[in-house]
Amino acid sequence: MGIVEILGVAGSLSLLAGWRLYLTILATGVAMRFGWLPLPEHLAALQILANPWVLGVAAIGTLAEFLADKIAWVDSVWDTVHGIVRPLGGALLALALVDSSDPAWQVIAFLLGGGGALLSHGAKATTRAVVNVSPEPFSNAAVSTGEDVATGGLLALAIAYPPLAIIIAILLAVAAIVVIIALRRLLRNVKATLKRALGDEPAAPIDA
Repeated sequence: MGIVEILGVAGSLSLLAGWRLYLTILATGVAMRFGWLPLPEHLAALQILANPWVLGVAAIGTLAEFLADKIAWVDSVWDTVHGIVRPLGGALLALALVDSSDPAWQVIAFLLGGGGALLSHGAKATTRAVVNVSPEPFSNAAVSTGEDVATGGLLALAIAYPPLAIIIAILLAVAAIVVIIALRRLLRNVKATLKRALGDEPAAPIDA
């Protein structure tokens, strides 16, 4: 893979780690173990992800995350706990994909990888917090299942077609920013509505 493809894969994995860290590690390790993700010689150390013990732990984490993510409010607790774990995992994944002989690129990859994972994690956690407000129990499971399918599909694309990985990374980053901005506006509007309903502030005048 060339530098653009490597950066694309690193960006995609980091952003997807903000959604499903353990699934991302598991899928990457399995792809390496079976040779689906060919890597340059300088990335040989990354083969540690294909270690059976690492795959086993990642599989357990994937199952735990899959189950926790389907239960309203449990997923919010899980997201809170992983508020540091996911960005750190995304940063380390990106760091591992960069040539260790170039410290400058390593620092850049670590910062961008952690930032990307934090961005996607923030979008996910905020979205799920809003969904949890719904009194019915099905929306949370539906959104979680959609995240599972999207993560698995995008991981498969990024691994099978590395040239597409940079496009996937850009789209994921843009989508996360749009979601965060939209949810922030929604929460601000809801807060203002509640204040008016409680009489904490006067209602805004209606233009003629």
